[in-house]
Amino acid sequence: MESFEQLAIQYEPMIQRIISSLHIYKNKDEFRQQGLIALWEASKRFDPGKGNFSTYAYHYIKGYILMELTKETVESERNFYPKEEFWEYAEAPCTGEAPLEKDIFMRYGRNLTPNQRKWLFHTAVEGLSVSEIAEKEKVSLSAVKSWRKGAREKLKIAMGSKA
Repeated sequence: MESFEQLAIQYEPMIQRIISSLHIYKNKDEFRQQGLIALWEASKRFDPGKGNFSTYAYHYIKGYILMELTKETVESERNFYPKEEFWEYAEAPCTGEAPLEKDIFMRYGRNLTPNQRKWLFHTAVEGLSVSEIAEKEKVSLSAVKSWRKGAREKLKIAMGSKA
C-alpha cells in the first residue's frame, strides 16, 4: 500500500463528503482529524483478498466518525455547562454538609414539576447518572430523560438564556 501521506491526500475529499453527509457543522477540523485516524486504521486492517479498499475505507471512516459523534452526544447530554452569567449569581457553597443551599435550589427549581425537581436534586446534589436515578426512583430510563429534558429547558429560561 502507498504511503499514508498520499493516501490522506487521495481520500481527503471522501472524508469531507462523509462529514458533510452527516451534517456535522461544529468541530469540523476535529472530525476531519478523526477521519484521518480512521483512514490510517483502515489502511492497516484492510485485507486485499476481501474486496475494494475504497469501499472498505468509506464504511470504516463513516462508522468511526459516527462512533465519535455518539460519544460527543452522550458527553454533552451528561454534562450541562451553564453560561457565564449563571456563575455570577451563584453563591459559594456553604461549608456545611449540603453542597447546594436550599434557597438556590428552590429559586431555580420553583417552576419545575416534582419529577423534574427529583432529576435536578439527584443530579446536582447526589451526582447520580440518568440510569442511577431511574433505578432509585423505580421508573424507566426514558422517563428520567424526559424529566431531564423538561428541566433543562425550564432552567435555561430561568437563567435567562432561552437557547
